[in-house]
Amino acid sequence: MPRIAKINNLREFFMDSVTDAMGRQQLDADEHTAFYVVNLLTLFARSEALFDDTDDGPQLTPVAKVLAAAVEAEHTQQRNFALQRVGDVSLFIAGFLGEGLAAKLVGVDYYVSMGGTAYQTLASNLRGSVRGQAVGGVFSELAEKFQDFVDVLADVREGAEATEADILRLYDTWQKTGSERAARLLRGLGIEPTPLEPQKAH
Repeated sequence: MPRIAKINNLREFFMDSVTDAMGRQQLDADEHTAFYVVNLLTLFARSEALFDDTDDGPQLTPVAKVLAAAVEAEHTQQRNFALQRVGDVSLFIAGFLGEGLAAKLVGVDYYVSMGGTAYQTLASNLRGSVRGQAVGGVFSELAEKFQDFVDVLADVREGAEATEADILRLYDTWQKTGSERAARLLRGLGIEPTPLEPQKAH
């Protein structure tokens, strides 16, 4: 039977996990950005923070719908809140739930694109404001290093041995996003990631 570790403080657990994963991924980031990611994991550990209550039970609102709400928002505060939500949810899904997206129509690269763009737009919107002085740099760094932080979250989640399906998902992730983590894991399994040659037009 696997040993179950008792966790007294979830935030401290995620802080240690994220710090270790950043070290393994050789990711250099501001401590405020790392702490934001830790708080994000701690928040989304509660399902009610990630899912919305609906008549059909807890449901995850599609990030495209949240982004549409940001575009249509009348007030700047509402727009920025929606953009932050898109970035946060996209980062969590791509990093923690990315393996489950292999068979979906929407892949990890979609969330990487949506999340990075949302954080970058949010950072631009906050420029020159009091809040921007406090957290604008965090959102800019998350936008710039979105794929790197996806790799960090995937590293935190990682635990099981790779199966053939896992290897295919890793290769697919590398092809679509250029993830350094996916490349390292593939090489560790004895597979050298090689770009596919573009098909010639007939």
